[in-house]
Amino acid sequence: MTKKEDLVLPKQSKGAKFGQFGLEAIGGVIPFAGGVISAIAGKWSDEEQAKVNDFFRMWIQMLKDEIKEQEITIIEIMARLDLMDEKIQKRLNGSAFQSLLRKSFRDWSGTESEEKRKMIRNILSNAAATDLASDDVIRLFLDWLKTYSELHFTVIGAIYNSSGISRGEIWDKIGQPNVREDSDEADLYKLLIRDLSTGGIIRQGRKVDYQGNYFKKQTSRKRSGTSKTMKSAFDREEKYELTGLGEQFVHYAMNELAPRIEYKSDQQKD
Repeated sequence: MTKKEDLVLPKQSKGAKFGQFGLEAIGGVIPFAGGVISAIAGKWSDEEQAKVNDFFRMWIQMLKDEIKEQEITIIEIMARLDLMDEKIQKRLNGSAFQSLLRKSFRDWSGTESEEKRKMIRNILSNAAATDLASDDVIRLFLDWLKTYSELHFTVIGAIYNSSGISRGEIWDKIGQPNVREDSDEADLYKLLIRDLSTGGIIRQGRKVDYQGNYFKKQTSRKRSGTSKTMKSAFDREEKYELTGLGEQFVHYAMNELAPRIEYKSDQQKD
């Protein structure tokens, strides 16, 4: 698939006409763009024309790839839903669900991997089939897919179904090697944990009373002879857990509805 970083315009120069291929391609994809580009056509020289054409070929292919991914995603969603269920039919045809679809496709450029594409599919499938979370929460989940990296979601998966797990235990569980405390990897890991904590996805484990109220964390008194070094990025004492939102995210994004109809894309058929 063509990547956006591969699309580099040639250097500009004066006195040449814009290539016919570029104008026709742009006019076909974005009708109003042809006139705009014609106005700047003289900025590329004849010898650079091939590069100009290659640029637009790659750009158009990138757009086609994104549309194909969206098409596959919609088909996979439909294959997982009971379209005879009146409640699901009403949900699919409603403006609220269609707003979620538009948001997903509008933010599609943030879906840089197949794993994230599948999570979008799962979120939309579960949002159509269940009403455990409000549409505002679903929008938040879609924003998380755009904001966080796959490593963030790997950590979320490691914490899921744990009664409590330390940062060191998470690091071991996701298969990372031992590194120094002053390494780039340790700094990145601390940032990642902080992202998920401030984002309301994970928290340090705390006890609750029978009404669900959290007990205040007890501050420990400093003892003589304690270590003078800072807490490790891979601390093994304090335990982490998913918040309620984090638990729901896992349910919507990482639990896949089984397909009711088998579907294979052109790539899978080859």
